Amino acid sequence: MNRFFKLSLTVAAAALTLGAQAADYPAAGKTITIVVPFAAGGPTDKVARDLAEALRKPLGGATVVIDNAAGAGSTIGTAKVFRANPDGYTLLVTHIGIATTPALYRKLPYKVDEFEFAGLINEVPMVVVGKPSLAANNWGELKTWLVENKGKANLANAGLGAASHLCGLMLMQALQTELTTVPYKGTAPAMTDLMGGQVDVMCDQTTNTTSQIEGKRIKAYAVSTAKRITVPAVYKDLPTLDEAGLKGFNVSIWHGLYAPKGTPAAVVKAVNDALQAALKDPEFVKKEESLGAVVVNDDRATSAGHKKFVMSEIAKWGPVIKAAGQYAD
Repeated sequence: MNRFFKLSLTVAAAALTLGAQAADYPAAGKTITIVVPFAAGGPTDKVARDLAEALRKPLGGATVVIDNAAGAGSTIGTAKVFRANPDGYTLLVTHIGIATTPALYRKLPYKVDEFEFAGLINEVPMVVVGKPSLAANNWGELKTWLVENKGKANLANAGLGAASHLCGLMLMQALQTELTTVPYKGTAPAMTDLMGGQVDVMCDQTTNTTSQIEGKRIKAYAVSTAKRITVPAVYKDLPTLDEAGLKGFNVSIWHGLYAPKGTPAAVVKAVNDALQAALKDPEFVKKEESLGAVVVNDDRATSAGHKKFVMSEIAKWGPVIKAAGQYAD
């Protein structure tokens, strides 16, 4: 048997193996675990649980469970998936943090570009909100007040690396105005103090701000996305920061689906196919809209598009975080 023929047989056998893996995935009786690197009850956990439900049908009725592995700014759970057996039965759902931790942590136990990218899930807009007693009634008035009170006005966030921290950094850079940052251990205490008037402003996800704005417990000024938000209705009259003068300002908190390095391409494709079906599930779309999230329906929902987008986000956030000189390690 010549060398070429042996090589041909090897390639053919490998192709058959990959085909079998995709055809058998998920195997009957095997549970798929989605690791969420945050505590139960938070926005990312809610997205992951909604997605798990939507994935069951396109995955042939497979059991999909959530494993909350919180800690160290999402790096513990993310590393857990990176080290997991690359067979498609351990997946990761995480947010923009996967693109910001390379700058926030100078030593990471994983390399982001070595994950298998299974597709972007959604985007959650951010909103600039203020305490109810603020005199400013629109973004123009708030901007003037922030600039005039440079160094005095304070900006709350849910902790280093949190969505509100990242949006706040970008906001200060765009305004070219330094505000006094007040970090909290989570969104709940930050929002409580904002409602109580102990802090002035915050830039946070619609998942956290909607009910408070509807209840008139905080003031809303502008949204962070390139386009206006129409759902929920409480946001429809708010300008984008871009149209209000901060040209190019576009910040959203997005969620993506990942598999460990080395997961067979055929299995990654099977996972992505299931994700594509889930993103078109009317019930899933409805649940995401109720959170103020927008389900992804463009190239970023593909594996290649997802990876390209995440790499661009790493390039975008790295300089912002480094300029702030704030690190988590």
